[in-house]
Amino acid sequence: MSEIAPASTSQATEPELKNLANRTRRLLSQARYLNLATVSSDGRPWVATLEYAWFSDPLRFVYGSAVSSQHSRDVAASPRVSGSLFLAGGSAGLDIEAVDGAQFSGMCAEISGADLGRYHAAFYEALFPDDQQRAQWMLPPPSLQAPADHRLYLIEVEQWWLIDTRTWEQDRIDRRVELP
Repeated sequence: MSEIAPASTSQATEPELKNLANRTRRLLSQARYLNLATVSSDGRPWVATLEYAWFSDPLRFVYGSAVSSQHSRDVAASPRVSGSLFLAGGSAGLDIEAVDGAQFSGMCAEISGADLGRYHAAFYEALFPDDQQRAQWMLPPPSLQAPADHRLYLIEVEQWWLIDTRTWEQDRIDRRVELP
């Protein structure tokens, strides 16, 4: 079994940092779902797989969910979350260049007020680039506010790690590299 050993970007060269940034952009653009980990008020862990839109500078994720879902109840009790995104690659076998993944931690909360107007259209445009599909599935802002059953949620990413592929082929140790 592999151990997870963190690596530091402080030792990375400029080309390595550029490669890590490019991998992050590729992953954010191509991964369709994120796995969101939460913990209930009585300490039970939960993971939900969610469609998302991402925003940069600083990195944020927006997803939609019912307020009655387990992860929504968990976020209401404790806003600290973690999660992952991954690309599995399309070919049989292990293609280290095609497989990629990231893990993150941060804070999550319902989007309300002026922020709902800020994220609403962009979230649905990211999920449904086709105008007809978007018109079919987009909930109007009043359907995303109390007392309605659905909300948009914002994850503010505080830490971001990529799979560190620099030495895996040599030693098979599963490392992560934290990006600023």
